[in-house]
Amino acid sequence: MAYASDVTRAPSALGSLLSTLTVDIRARLARRKVFNTTYRELASLSDRELSDLGLNRTMVRRVAYQAAYEM
Repeated sequence: MAYASDVTRAPSALGSLLSTLTVDIRARLARRKVFNTTYRELASLSDRELSDLGLNRTMVRRVAYQAAYEM
């Protein structure tokens, strides 16, 4: 008599954790990149150009933070 067995592997908790961790790290890095890019671009503008946008120099960091983290 022949026997057949079907062996499937249950998803491991460690694999799931690493996958979630990888996705989280990539999302954080992407948000940080948006912050850095926005900050650099706004900081490079003159006071006159910032004024045209309705901003002043002290608002640059907050605007960059909002662009990256408060979507």
